[in-house]
Amino acid sequence: MNVERLLGSLRSIGAFIFSRYALRFHSRSRLEAWQARRLVRFMGQVMPRGQRFSGLRHRHLQSLPLMDKSTLMGDFAGFNTRGLSLEQVLPVALEAERSRDFSPTFGDITVGLSSGTSGAQGVFLVSSKERQRWAGILLARTLPRALLPRLVCPWLAPLRIAFYLRANSRLYTTLASRRIDFAFHDLTLGLAGSLQQLQQQRPDVLVAPATVLRGLAEAALAGRLDIAPQLVLSVAEVLESTDAELVERAFGRKPRQIYQASEGFLGYTCEAGTLHLNESHLHIEPQWLDAERTRFQPIITDFSRRTQLIVRYRLNDILRVADAPCPCGRAERAIAAVEGRADEVLWLPHHHGKHLAPLYPDVLRRALLMLGPALGEYQLRQQGMDWQVDLLARDDHAALCQQVGAALTQLCHEQDLQLPNLHFGHWQAPPAQHKRRRLLMLQLPQGLPCVY
Repeated sequence: MNVERLLGSLRSIGAFIFSRYALRFHSRSRLEAWQARRLVRFMGQVMPRGQRFSGLRHRHLQSLPLMDKSTLMGDFAGFNTRGLSLEQVLPVALEAERSRDFSPTFGDITVGLSSGTSGAQGVFLVSSKERQRWAGILLARTLPRALLPRLVCPWLAPLRIAFYLRANSRLYTTLASRRIDFAFHDLTLGLAGSLQQLQQQRPDVLVAPATVLRGLAEAALAGRLDIAPQLVLSVAEVLESTDAELVERAFGRKPRQIYQASEGFLGYTCEAGTLHLNESHLHIEPQWLDAERTRFQPIITDFSRRTQLIVRYRLNDILRVADAPCPCGRAERAIAAVEGRADEVLWLPHHHGKHLAPLYPDVLRRALLMLGPALGEYQLRQQGMDWQVDLLARDDHAALCQQVGAALTQLCHEQDLQLPNLHFGHWQAPPAQHKRRRLLMLQLPQGLPCVY
């Protein structure tokens, strides 16, 4: 092992130990005190190295303006500490996408593309040191205790991880080592072709988007796949209850979640099965969407990154808070669900017709899931007062359209909303490499304000 590789391994091990054992806060006040110290250091030492913040001195984080993907992409060089322009790094990412060879870097910088499900594709930068720390933090937050000996005991078989995603990255392959057998499965090649390799590897950890986990579970239940992962992790998509139940039935393990985006490692499921925000490495301001403070869009400041500056970055996601503290005792905020993106919230006029009121993704999904096994798949797209509802029926498509129409009518009645014009069609499966988008608001009804 050369010196650089040894240092990288030590960096990952250090991040693992520190994150798993030192950064386990049971007091909210202690967690916030830790965040405050890290923010002072980040704002004083790291932020000024980016052109966007050079010469600025802010005593309070809240005095800084909000940013989002369009802000970042509009001044890409200003939001990274290497001064790298989009024109310099984008060709590296595009060539990796074209060739499917994700090993090249820009110096020590990994250049990646986000999936673009929010409407515009983004670019992210991660240094080699950040990759190594990320690997340690991810393993610290996700691995159950029973699998830890596989990382350190040379007389045991290495930990086997199978990873499904649209695109690979050196960020992910940093996990590979002498003690970790890491296999990437390219979703652009389809699912069926990977089953033999997956069967041969027999992974201890299975990581994939929810729809892929569902496909693998169906293959296992049909007798075409025989694996027994000890840990199943859902990534990149909303994990719905029907998918989770099918995966648990196939593999005997309830899937956990990794809430990861190009903006950072945002959350993880604890041993009690609750999704927590990764607040020991991030500062997250909730932008509340309702007076009851049950749903919010997160505003992220990542004080652990040193290359790409994520400072008061408003994500397009909608998070629903848990009703009660998690029994694990962690002080990091507990999340009941990542409901989806802001453009998955559908809007309809309130019954008195003076404003538009929201229909949240979780509410719509629950209403449709009550139809049971008759509904195979669906996609709903809103353009003004017209809803295109495409359905995959298990049996009678016409009968299912009537049932869905009745369910949506009942839901609108319960929510005191005006009923949209419903247009039904047949659901078509998206390409394997695309994320599932069941709900999409393309155009608001005209002439009325939105009121949460």
